Amino acid sequence: MTPELGLVCITASDQVRYRALTRKRLLLLEPEEQQRVLRELYAANLQRLAGAIEFCHSHQIRLYRLSSATFPFADDPSGAAILDEFAAGLQIVGDRAHNLGIRLVLHPDQFVVLNSDRPEVIANSIKILATHARVFDLMGLPQSPWALMNIHGGKGGRADRLIEVIRDLPDGIRLRLTLENDEYTYGAPDILEICRATDIPMVFDAHHHVIHDHLESYEHPSVAAMVTAARDTWKVPEWQLVHISNGCESFADQRHSDLITLMPSVYREVPWIEIEAKKKEVAIAKLQAEWLFTEIGTKVVEEDATDQEILDTPALVEETLEQKIVTPHPGLGEGRG
Repeated sequence: MTPELGLVCITASDQVRYRALTRKRLLLLEPEEQQRVLRELYAANLQRLAGAIEFCHSHQIRLYRLSSATFPFADDPSGAAILDEFAAGLQIVGDRAHNLGIRLVLHPDQFVVLNSDRPEVIANSIKILATHARVFDLMGLPQSPWALMNIHGGKGGRADRLIEVIRDLPDGIRLRLTLENDEYTYGAPDILEICRATDIPMVFDAHHHVIHDHLESYEHPSVAAMVTAARDTWKVPEWQLVHISNGCESFADQRHSDLITLMPSVYREVPWIEIEAKKKEVAIAKLQAEWLFTEIGTKVVEEDATDQEILDTPALVEETLEQKIVTPHPGLGEGRG
């Protein structure tokens, strides 16, 4: 198996970037001006989302995590109404991603806490997830973990409450939901049990696991064991997705490094890997050149290569990728909507 590597939200260069707007700035405007600003921002970010998909295609990247802030304030009535104005454009972008064989996923922000001890926080979290689900629906993405929305376990000591809330979620959210282990609160075994109880797939993060369990290597037996256990939570194993990051200044540093220089060997058996590194597309290109194809003796980048030399490797990697690119990945033909 040759894993697919995923780009997270933006590029290190300015090729994939989105416009932003704070609530404070929005509230300074009159209602009509608010609508005008939001409409312009949504139009710009929709165009940039389309550009992100084209960027992924040109760099042999078949997994893209959308930014949760692509359409800010779409969970408010005025923003939701404006979002609906872009339904046709969203469908076009979704169709383009599907036709190019690019999988789209999402990781909502830290404000989504489904097991808070405050009911209003849970309600707001569901509202945010419903908005993301609405975006995916408008893009024609399936209500399944193929188009997943990934969250963490939330407030510690409230696993039972998380299970209760997940079971009652609307299908548009629940059928796309995945859970990920974190560094401090919910370790991999904890999340695994919640996933089993709710029939929700688990997204395993090896770096979070080694930090949480105070391990010194990605080759610790528990890493491979958790990859296998997590795979069993996916009804379609070919859709399994994992995360990887490396520590910035030390192995157990939770801050992300520029590149991925250490990869669990078991990750060669995983079909989809999101690359969480500061240099984004540079990190992916380096992995494409130096990790994906080492088992067949392919090396297209020198160890002292510059970022630009690494980014220039797709033309060299493309010949090796050719068979992989023209063969549809399991799941690409899965339902549109």
